[in-house]
Parts: sequence; C-alpha cells; structure tokens
Amino acid sequence: MPRPRIERRVKEPPRFQRFKPVGIPARLLEQIPLTLDEFEALRLADYNDLEHEAAANQMEISRPTFTRLIDAARKKVARALVEGKEIFIMGGSVYFRNNIIRCLNCGTIIQTDFENDATIKCPNCGGTEFVNLAQQFGFGKFNRGRRGHGRR
Repeated sequence: MPRPRIERRVKEPPRFQRFKPVGIPARLLEQIPLTLDEFEALRLADYNDLEHEAAANQMEISRPTFTRLIDAARKKVARALVEGKEIFIMGGSVYFRNNIIRCLNCGTIIQTDFENDATIKCPNCGGTEFVNLAQQFGFGKFNRGRRGHGRR
C-alpha cells in the first residue's frame, strides 16, 4: 500500500482552470489533467525562474519530488500543445497560502488571504460581491485544514 501524499504548498489558486486551442469546441477535445501541485511547480520553475531546491522549499517538498512534479507537468503541457489537447487544472494534495477573488461588478482580481475574504471591498468600484477562485478547486474561506487553508 503506497504511503499517503503530503500536502504541497501552493501560493494561490490559478486564475484560469482551462486552456484549449482556439476554434475547436471543448467537447471535441481530449482533456489533459494538470494537478495544482504540477501547476505550482511550473509557476515556480519556469515562470519565476527558481532553481529546483528553492522551489521545492517553497512547496515544502523534497527536491527529487519537485523534479518529478516539474517533469510530469512539462510533459503534459508539451503534449497538449503538440497534439491540440485541452489542459484542465484540477486536484492534487495541496493547500493554498493565499486566495484570489474576482469582483462580480467590474471583474477586478484581488489577492487576499482566507481570513479577509469576507471583509474586503473592491478597490476599483467599491463592490462587495466576489467570486472565490479557491472554491472551484474545493477550497475556500470556511475550509479549515493544515494552517487554516486546507481541504474540506
């Protein structure tokens, strides 16, 4: 029996959950699932240009585990680009350090923490109604787990 996966630290939920080729309906495309921890590995290594050791420390995992994550993520993204597949970000054993909310009135994106989600006002329009992007991944301000930011 394999040992359970340790939760990996992810800075915040992705702003978008799906990426697909233009001009082809999503229902006709095969989906390639990219886990939240694979997404975070791509963000840290390729977007932020961090070395594997530093990125692994941010995710609170070992360097070999990080290397396996980044290799798997790169193969999935390459396959999606070459073969014209849809990338669908979902799942994984993670917890978010921060949250992102989107104002329903004007669409402004706001980075926040889970405790302040209920008390924030949009700096652009003053609105108080938001979409919680962490909720689409099964996380949200009322979900309490490891360090107060875990899974349901």
